[in-house]
Amino acid sequence: MSKDKVLMGVERKSMILSDEEKRNTAYHEAGHALVAALTPGADPLHKVTIIPRGMALGVTMQLPIDDKHTYTKEFLESQLSVLMGGRAAEEIFLHHITTGAGNDIERASEIARQMVCEWGMSPLGPLTFGKKEEAIFLGREIAQHRDYSEDTAIKIDAEVRSIVTNGYSRARNILETQRDTLERIAAALLEREVLDATELKLLLEGKPLPEKIPPPPPAAPPLPAKEPQLSLRPEPRAIPGMAKGEKPAPA
Repeated sequence: MSKDKVLMGVERKSMILSDEEKRNTAYHEAGHALVAALTPGADPLHKVTIIPRGMALGVTMQLPIDDKHTYTKEFLESQLSVLMGGRAAEEIFLHHITTGAGNDIERASEIARQMVCEWGMSPLGPLTFGKKEEAIFLGREIAQHRDYSEDTAIKIDAEVRSIVTNGYSRARNILETQRDTLERIAAALLEREVLDATELKLLLEGKPLPEKIPPPPPAAPPLPAKEPQLSLRPEPRAIPGMAKGEKPAPA
């Protein structure tokens, strides 16, 4: 679907994943999906895939019911839990961690820092920390003017760490109490590679998925159009002793 291409990126069908990488990706994305489905306030699931798209080996896509212009603290905390679901699933079910959670950790850290430094959503109070310069051509670290003490910086780091680790703890608690459900989602991803919202709902309810309808065979290429063949009639031979086109008199 064109909507999926815009939201999730173009499928990279040429990228070949090993069975081990597919398994890692399936459990990672299943962790995101299960936490998203069971976290109050999180956006509804739209689709989960382990087909590489863009720079990602797998994607868990959520679609909000309505457009959001402001975000509550509870919604941001739910986002942090969903982001941490992939790493938590790796640790619980695969007993190792991979670099696949790198982007999730980066996004979670950025949200948590904004909650503390820009939106006043921490015990440090309704304050902003760090003045943003208007010189957008400068590097990000240079443009961020630090207007707080070293002691405050330590407190900010501690609050950011607390917010992210709390999100990880919530995700881990959900996954540890829903082991069978995650196993079902991961197995279905390995079998089908793509799950939509309806299929995910069935898996969450413990119901079997309907039989997968095979895609129709590709249509045969059209046959090239044949050019009409002209049948040439031989020109009648002239009768000796008569002019061309003259007919003999009837007997």
